[in-house]
Amino acid sequence: MSSPVPTRIRWRRGEVTALGRAGHDSLELTVAVPDDGDVRALAYPSLVGVPQVGDTVLLNTTAWAQNLGTGGYALVVAVPDRLPDDPTGPGHLVKARYTPLQVTVQGVDEQDTEHHTTLAEADDLGGMPVVVADLHSALPAVLIGALATDPDLKVAYVMTDGGALAAGFSRTIDALHKSLAGVVTVGQSFGGDLEAVTVHTGLLAARHVLGADLAIVTQGPGNLGTGTPWGFSGVAAGEACNAVTVLGGQPIGALRISDADSRPRHRGVSHHSLTAFGRVALGGVTLVAPRGLGSELGSQVDEDLAGQPARNPVVWVDTDGLEEALGLSPVPLRTMGRGMPEERAYFLAAAAAGRYAALAVPVDPDAEPAGEPAP
Repeated sequence: MSSPVPTRIRWRRGEVTALGRAGHDSLELTVAVPDDGDVRALAYPSLVGVPQVGDTVLLNTTAWAQNLGTGGYALVVAVPDRLPDDPTGPGHLVKARYTPLQVTVQGVDEQDTEHHTTLAEADDLGGMPVVVADLHSALPAVLIGALATDPDLKVAYVMTDGGALAAGFSRTIDALHKSLAGVVTVGQSFGGDLEAVTVHTGLLAARHVLGADLAIVTQGPGNLGTGTPWGFSGVAAGEACNAVTVLGGQPIGALRISDADSRPRHRGVSHHSLTAFGRVALGGVTLVAPRGLGSELGSQVDEDLAGQPARNPVVWVDTDGLEEALGLSPVPLRTMGRGMPEERAYFLAAAAAGRYAALAVPVDPDAEPAGEPAP
């Protein structure tokens, strides 16, 4: 006989005792679970409906029991006594495929959709700058850097599937939504304003459907890493750069820089950035380093980037005014459990990448000069 298949999920039932913060497609709960006590849980209403106090819920408590970081919620799998109505919306793309909670969404480029013809013919980003970062925590800082440089820019966010699959998990997206032209969820991720199959179609949708001047690409919150050079979900940042290059955009790398991380491999420029951009991004990527780091850290960054291939130009960008703009962020700036000012270098680097991208937006030759009325 073959060996039994190992159990991979810690299942529990519990009763909802309190409702917490509600996001665009998320609801935090307190659930009383026998032998576990009060458990912090999260529900996605688009998947399981809206739990109420007194409901019995079925939970996946695996990550919660392991006391993991970003993923350390118990997740509501079902409200078995009060199932939601059947979906009635259009769409034939299945994401989180062949898992018990696979979802069906409408792809931006599906046949019989209003954008199908546009994206069937689209093959170029027209030089659109695309800032690529390996962590979701860089998103607000990149956006702040871009809009502090040119507040009239339309900026789209393309969320890849290396971290959380549900865009509803991100408090950052909730807070930044009004400042974004839109969110495109690609691969297995879902819940954006637009849904796409690949990073390539996601970028094309950002440019040709949302009309973005520039785009930001990161994974969702909750990256996965094993402490090895290749065992990190953010390595896919290099593949995103390749997609930008193939489509005629400008790939720009937001470097992960720190003097606060206790792990040597992440001090100065993280080995994750050096691997993703230096070894995976084969088409080249402009690497943005921020001025104002201080002599010691600045020298370390300069040294770390000296070994980058010739295809990756390094540009040092002035950061005047960016630290003040970061101080006005609509979301708390935190990465790896640390915020400002501990991770000042990290967020300043992301903002500098946003500034560089804003300055790299191609000028429309048909645009009217500022201050001159059309004839």
